[in-house]
Amino acid sequence: MTAAARDALVRPVAAADLAQWLPLWEGYNAFYGRAGPTALAAEITWTTWLRFLDAAEPVHALVAEAVGRLVGLAHYLFHRSTIRIEPVCYLQDLYTADDARGQGVGRSLIGAVAERARAAGTTRLYWQTHESNRSALRLYDAVAERSGFIVYRREL
Repeated sequence: MTAAARDALVRPVAAADLAQWLPLWEGYNAFYGRAGPTALAAEITWTTWLRFLDAAEPVHALVAEAVGRLVGLAHYLFHRSTIRIEPVCYLQDLYTADDARGQGVGRSLIGAVAERARAAGTTRLYWQTHESNRSALRLYDAVAERSGFIVYRREL
């Protein structure tokens, strides 16, 4: 999918995209070990999908489409911050189909999220990735600065 992926159209997800979005979402989750017995509950996927289509929700989705096929996704949300007046934008999920990797799809999706964040009045876009995701780190190092923060989490 070489040239086609490089020329992918980035656009908001639409209800008609579900059948093509779902394999990308499942690929993303499998990449991070959420597959098989550790897969997300179907209820989480369905609720997430419905949030993208609800204008009242702060969670949004973009897709990259090349030659009528979805080849990437980006999910982002806006939230308040204690160190800024305006909200900030968190790019929560970014994924490119295997056969479209290395062709600028991820970079285009990040750029499109940044455009929407600017249009919404935010002044910061941030995201995280796993330290083992070397290909993503190469892209992220080229388009943003590493904050140096380490993420901790605790399930409740």
